[in-house]
Amino acid sequence: MAMKPITVSQLNRYISRILSTDPVLGSVSVRGEISNLKYHGTGNIFFSLKDAGSRISCFVPASAAKNLRYELADGLEIVVSGYLSVYEAGGYYSLNVREIDVSGAGSLALAFRALSEKLRKEGLFDEKYKKEIPPFPRTVCVITSATGAAVRDIIKTVRSRSRLTDILVWPCLVQGKSAAADIAASIREVNEKFPETDVIIVGRGGGSAEELWAFNEEAVARSIFASSIPVISAVGHETDFSISDYVADARAATPTAAAVMAVPDTQEMIGQAGELIAGMYSRVLMKVRMYEHRLEAVRPGVFFRNLNERIRSLGQEAELYHQELLFGVRERLRLLENETEKCSLMLEAGNPERIIARGYAVVRKADSLKTVTSAGDTQEGQYLSILMKDGDLLCEVQEIREGKKDGERKSAQCAE
Repeated sequence: MAMKPITVSQLNRYISRILSTDPVLGSVSVRGEISNLKYHGTGNIFFSLKDAGSRISCFVPASAAKNLRYELADGLEIVVSGYLSVYEAGGYYSLNVREIDVSGAGSLALAFRALSEKLRKEGLFDEKYKKEIPPFPRTVCVITSATGAAVRDIIKTVRSRSRLTDILVWPCLVQGKSAAADIAASIREVNEKFPETDVIIVGRGGGSAEELWAFNEEAVARSIFASSIPVISAVGHETDFSISDYVADARAATPTAAAVMAVPDTQEMIGQAGELIAGMYSRVLMKVRMYEHRLEAVRPGVFFRNLNERIRSLGQEAELYHQELLFGVRERLRLLENETEKCSLMLEAGNPERIIARGYAVVRKADSLKTVTSAGDTQEGQYLSILMKDGDLLCEVQEIREGKKDGERKSAQCAE
């Protein structure tokens, strides 16, 4: 006998009822690797969980997504806890996730990098937002486990360095699923209830990556960033780095190092102050002695003695300059006299009267007194004036004679 056909909706509804009532599928944990990760604007998260041979669709509602301890990323190996459900309208089933745990150190590192990159892009690691640690804090708040070694080390170190600093211990969880929320709430409450606190130290002693993970969660990072009180992050040992280290205003390698960073050593400061005082005293003493010497110099007897000595010294300098000046003037005059004598000899050697006195004469045109230097510059019948040492002659050119081939000059007969 054939069964009566049912609708698609009836079939999907029946499968959904079966899955929701199955004791195994109603609360199941599954291990796998994330792929096709998508964040929806409503806050819901969708991804596939796969292994070497198969995959299943997963859905994380916004109410559960806000409590995630890890930043999800493709390739992250996780263990999800939840239940199977059927989406009746689409006819497919998915794993509805309640909780997520990261599986393995490699996946922890991947989650660390994913959240670090997210917060870095938002600017939570930027140096411009870092607050200065006050040099002389009056109150230091320590947010850590009340029973751990970290709080004891911090208190011991602060007390050994300064008796002027008050210590406020704020106990909180430092590992486990609820630790991040507790740490974040503690930072907010200290800011609200004790705003006069000068610096907050938040951290814990060493442990495994899983045990230190609370300081890698987003809630802790954002509470540190939002703190108006400077925060020193001190998580684990020197080789341990957490996201809180990058967000905090300062990072200390250990809780003890955080106490050293937060509180100055008063004994060391007293020693430094003593050295400063001694140096100041020495400089003041030098100044006093310098002014004593100056006062000694202005006493009447010393003043006039120094003044006379100065006058004598200046007189010697003036006499030296005077002698040097006289020597320079005399030397300059001697050089000028020599130059003048040379010029006089040269002028005398070229004096026309001396040349005429030796038997030479100067021939000039009678009408213009222009000097004649060549027979070719004259013509017959022209009058010439001949200047001699004891007078001049007025001559008429009667004949112009050609010079000889051996270079003799042309001659002219002149009548007085």
